[in-house]
Amino acid sequence: MELIEALRSTGAVRAFEATPVPDDVVARLLDSARFAPNGGNRQAWHVVVVKNQATRVALRESYLTGWYEYLAQVQAGLTPWAAVTDLDKERSALQAAPDLARAMEGKPGGFAEHLDEAPVLLVLLADLRRLATVDRDATHYPLAGGASVYPFVWSLLLAARAEDLAGVMTTMALRDEDSVRRLLGAPDELVVAAVVALGRPLHQPTRLTRAPITSFATVDRVDGPAFGAT
Repeated sequence: MELIEALRSTGAVRAFEATPVPDDVVARLLDSARFAPNGGNRQAWHVVVVKNQATRVALRESYLTGWYEYLAQVQAGLTPWAAVTDLDKERSALQAAPDLARAMEGKPGGFAEHLDEAPVLLVLLADLRRLATVDRDATHYPLAGGASVYPFVWSLLLAARAEDLAGVMTTMALRDEDSVRRLLGAPDELVVAAVVALGRPLHQPTRLTRAPITSFATVDRVDGPAFGAT
């Protein structure tokens, strides 16, 4: 596939065929993804390929812990866990999460409830010893460390597209990170960065919807004229 087409049409996929993905294919994806850009070429990532079914189920349960909290905040009109938000409204919204979980009992559910069934399930961990987190001491929410691990996932998803596969990166399991780390035997210096599900898509999106560049790019200042305006 031509590069620009891949960049403009590789979307998040959460529904997969039951077809297994061979280990050699997964190895090829990881082999390509390892060339992702990262700070100092320190490659501060570790990937756990989760195969054991009991481990998959436990990972799903940790995922669901955050998923229903996420839904509760969305229903309250909030951006879940935004660094700048109405904390009182957030706390109130989170009280509805157990009710949402109970409401799903006995129902078919979606991606979250069937996370353990994804043909390929990967957990990406970041090594805090090898991340140059230049905003570590900032008073705002730190972001810089992710720049050295998340491009790895994007490269992985693009490599998957080349194999007629698709997938999604999700950070929901971080809401129960201690449980996930114990489950995977991760030492203190490794933190959970993402869970990636991959497989053969039931439907491969080809037309993605995004805001135009004039909505987010300006000239010289944040309040400057929109870049790209005609």
